[in-house]
Amino acid sequence: MATINSKTYHAKAGEVERAWYIVDAEGQTVGRLASRIAHVLRGKHKPQFTPSTDTGDFVIIINAEKVVFTGQKTEQKIYYRVTTRPGSLKSVDAKTLLEKNPTRVLQDAIEGMLPKNTLGRAQARKLHIYAGTDHPHAAQRPQQLDLEQIGVG
Repeated sequence: MATINSKTYHAKAGEVERAWYIVDAEGQTVGRLASRIAHVLRGKHKPQFTPSTDTGDFVIIINAEKVVFTGQKTEQKIYYRVTTRPGSLKSVDAKTLLEKNPTRVLQDAIEGMLPKNTLGRAQARKLHIYAGTDHPHAAQRPQQLDLEQIGVG
């Protein structure tokens, strides 16, 4: 039986090429959009993906106020936040939160799909969400991200 001499590749932090992508969230479903964005932030769309290294790209999301929920989630989904003080639990439904702070809906959905450690926090810092169409990242020349090409699942 012949032996195969192949080495496992592990990406180093300095070797990673990072791209900037822009996504228009208008008419997109929150959960499906979030899973595809988390996929890109982690770098799972790249052949040099390494689970223990941040190999992902930067993502800019515009039109966050125009995302949609399926079914009755706008009335039934509840978002909670709490501080360290007793009795500080606050709750708000998805419809109210989408009107008041539309970026938080996507932020919570995407960060919930990233690892819960320092690597996940580093990956979340590469995410930029804006309620309207204007963003200050024109100098990075972001490319349009085709979400249909990102195979999740």
